[in-house]
Amino acid sequence: MRAGAGRVSLGAVTDDASPRRDAQPLRVRGRSIAWLLPLLLLAGIVLVDLNTSERFRIVTWIVLVPGLAASVCAVWTTAAFGVLSLVVYVAVDGAFPDEYRAGLADFILVAMGGALAVLACVLRVRHEHRMLHMRTIAETTRRTVLRPLPRYGAGLEQAAAFLAADSDANVGGDFYDIQPGPHGTRVLVGDVQGKGLGAVETAAALLGTFREAAYHEADLTTVARRLEIRMLRHRNLGALLGDEVCDRFATAVLVGFPLHDDGTVEIVNFGHEPPLAVGPGGVRQLPAGDGLPLGLGEFTGESCPPVHRTPLAATETLLLVTDGVTEARDAAGQFYPLVPEVTRALASDARTVEPRRLVALVRDGTLRHSGGHLTDDTTVFAVRRTERRPGAQAEARAGRNL
Repeated sequence: MRAGAGRVSLGAVTDDASPRRDAQPLRVRGRSIAWLLPLLLLAGIVLVDLNTSERFRIVTWIVLVPGLAASVCAVWTTAAFGVLSLVVYVAVDGAFPDEYRAGLADFILVAMGGALAVLACVLRVRHEHRMLHMRTIAETTRRTVLRPLPRYGAGLEQAAAFLAADSDANVGGDFYDIQPGPHGTRVLVGDVQGKGLGAVETAAALLGTFREAAYHEADLTTVARRLEIRMLRHRNLGALLGDEVCDRFATAVLVGFPLHDDGTVEIVNFGHEPPLAVGPGGVRQLPAGDGLPLGLGEFTGESCPPVHRTPLAATETLLLVTDGVTEARDAAGQFYPLVPEVTRALASDARTVEPRRLVALVRDGTLRHSGGHLTDDTTVFAVRRTERRPGAQAEARAGRNL
């Protein structure tokens, strides 16, 4: 699947495979068995050549052995197969009468094939190392923008899944974060218009402002205004630098969990997909995106959309997604039916309300509906209040330090 390389964090950090394992995928119990492929090819060629008529000689096909090794083995292993191929060629060819021997010309062909295979292997390994280095850079960038979040913290339980449309880059314009603070816990989920590094840069700028404002500001409206101002400043700087960011905007949902209020949440919606409250009673839609996206408020003179206070029971989970979910299409062009899918799953299994199960349901459903071909970055984020458990005070203190 195209999106298979995306980040999935169901309440815990999942580490990527090590570079060494990526470079050598044919492994058993941690050891590479890639060398078996060229060895089997070599043995097959020798057996066929020795057990067929003198008029049907395929010993020259040994030139394929170092070529196969170059595609799956290390440089020194490829060189060893090049030398082994020459030795086997001389031994097998010498077993036939003079009139049926392949001769010097084919010996030179096998020798040149081995040398070229080693060169090709060197280039392949260098390219793999370069790609692994780029993947490390992309992973570092992703972890900087979408920092790992604890499953439990500040009285909340969360789970998230991010799938990048560009599976090679593994980064995109979707963003989310949780920021505990002295005025409650704030959640931000958003989607920057466009793709590429420009979208990542914009997402990083917004998250940086959110992490500071959400901690220090007592009023959620002030946090929303600072996000709008940050978006405008970021665009203005981009315009001065001649970047394409000057016409970029972002949809977002800002949610506040008040410190001493367990029955309501505060929501500011910057033109984003409306949040869903998923609970034992079913699925209900919370206030829709009645405001303009971040960066467009200057056209109406409104600094930010209104703050909506809405009930959210302790048994309900808040589900937020980006348009990569709601706009995922199947082969017939139909959109992914998010609400019906969640409603049906909830009716068959009440445990679907758990954030980890809910995120896994929507993530897998989106991939299944689209056949694994995502055209946009996809984020699924679920959060709910959790009862205080042993160690909750330590968690709260750790959360305030985020």
